[in-house]
Amino acid sequence: MFFSKHLASRSLIVVLALLPPVLFAQDAHIGSVRTEFKLLGPNNTIEVERFDDPEVQGISCYISYSQIGGLSGAVGLAEEASEASVACRQTGEIVFDPADVEGQEVIFSQRRSVLFKNMRVVRMHDEETKTFVYLTYSTKLVDGSPKNAITAVHYGDL
Repeated sequence: MFFSKHLASRSLIVVLALLPPVLFAQDAHIGSVRTEFKLLGPNNTIEVERFDDPEVQGISCYISYSQIGGLSGAVGLAEEASEASVACRQTGEIVFDPADVEGQEVIFSQRRSVLFKNMRVVRMHDEETKTFVYLTYSTKLVDGSPKNAITAVHYGDL
């Protein structure tokens, strides 16, 4: 009995690891540009996506990242680069409940490889200057990358 449950749970982990990368909190694919032609499979590209901050109405973030093509990229086995860029802007009236906005929380996550690599966007709240700061970076199971990008949106009166 234990053996079959253990085998089933390991099989589920393997299947989930082989699924293509998924965006959480994805709202819109804005566009892409080809960076390298691949004879077999999709081309290498830079993708641009938009997502709205889930807890702060009126702020949209735009993130760009590379997408590896070819056969390994087509089946989800390529390890994507750790570089990404983020730019968040006020796109409407900024409305939020201070009780719902933590000092720091992950608001976006995307799997970037089969082996537990993720790209994340973290929102930090600087209450003193009435500013939301957004940081993007990559993590791995053991260690991450120091490559990062940052942007900020002020919501108070100047």
